[in-house]
Amino acid sequence: MRYLILFSISLFCFYNTAQAQILPERDRAVLVDRILADRFENVLPNLMYRTGIDMWVLISREYNEDPVMRTMLPATWLNARRRTILVFYWNESKNKLEKLAVARYNIGDSITSAWDKEQEPDQWKALIKIIEERNPNTIALNYSNDYGIADGLVKTDYEAFMNVLPESYKSKIVSAEPLAVGWVETRSPLELQLFQELVGITHNIIKEAFSSSFIKPGKTTTEDVVWFLRQKVTDLGLETWFHPTVDIQRANEKLESHLTAFTNHNEAQVILPGDLIHCDFGISYLRLNTDCQQHAYILKDGETKAPQFLVDAFAKGNQLQDILTSKFETGKTGNTILKESLTEAKAAGLVPSIYTHPLGLYGHSAGTTIGMWDAQDGVEGSGDYKLFPNTVYAIELNTTVNLPEWNKDIRIMLEEAGLWTSKGFSYVNKRQQELILID
Repeated sequence: MRYLILFSISLFCFYNTAQAQILPERDRAVLVDRILADRFENVLPNLMYRTGIDMWVLISREYNEDPVMRTMLPATWLNARRRTILVFYWNESKNKLEKLAVARYNIGDSITSAWDKEQEPDQWKALIKIIEERNPNTIALNYSNDYGIADGLVKTDYEAFMNVLPESYKSKIVSAEPLAVGWVETRSPLELQLFQELVGITHNIIKEAFSSSFIKPGKTTTEDVVWFLRQKVTDLGLETWFHPTVDIQRANEKLESHLTAFTNHNEAQVILPGDLIHCDFGISYLRLNTDCQQHAYILKDGETKAPQFLVDAFAKGNQLQDILTSKFETGKTGNTILKESLTEAKAAGLVPSIYTHPLGLYGHSAGTTIGMWDAQDGVEGSGDYKLFPNTVYAIELNTTVNLPEWNKDIRIMLEEAGLWTSKGFSYVNKRQQELILID
């Protein structure tokens, strides 16, 4: 297989004209479809070559969409229609990727309908004809033990397909997991530019929520801030893929356990001077998702900056980020990166916990998993998947720091979108390196 990788300059020009604003729905649809066409043209062929899969069959029904198929639908298709079957076939002789739909309709401008129901009323027979005409080496289906996102083929459709598939082709059936995960995790150059803007919007919303213009110490509660974040997202015409959380650490309260800290609870606490507050917040826009955790300090009367012991504690969170991201290397598994990072962090005197996950078309997306908060010895399956370039991760972690000044431990919890490419690691749009101050 040979591929020519060309990324249209016009795509970047289109993006730049809209860079300073959140697009209206009509313009969003145009951009989503251009991104999708670019991904079909440039991303998918390379992934099929990498995985050695020459035919990928996706089968799904309306309102029960395969998670991968959902990412392939044009902007005006909010759901699949009836039973939708997609076939992607790398035609070696023509050096071309065929994109076919065994459906009554074209799927946008990229995927052509290959089923005439009047000539062949049976949709399954139409699919088998396509397979027989091309005689692929492999037929990849979306089933997976390790990734829910790549496990979208339901039992009913699987059994119906296998019942009509000729016996000579059944030995060619393979899991599409490496291809499905690759499709979901790989970002195009245009998507990476958009991601930078998305993370910037996320940071700005947090900055507005964590400010004296909204938070009035002694009056404002953590739930007030949570609902400010939700309302701001709605007012901007955006969405969020999870309900945000805001929590407090203070001198006279015991540090919560990891289990309690990772449970969404709606107990409102009044924010007071001297509090260290923390949020977990993300947005969804143009089919991409962000995930961010930041900290702010509520100044006491007479204070103009945070106490040095909190500044030093926060720096340990940045230190752990640096240790983790220094271990990124194409071809390494998430479990290897986790083990190396924890070993170095502990040797440096930190008390680390790392639970970094892929980020992109889904919030908790598919790709290599670098720990979970309750699996610090590694994650079987998804943690064994290798790191590939042009992928984005929520660099999510915490380090526990003892504060003699408060006579207790605190937890610095950080999360920022990070990009891995052939040039190395970088943050998609900076990271928090100082506490936000609120007076």
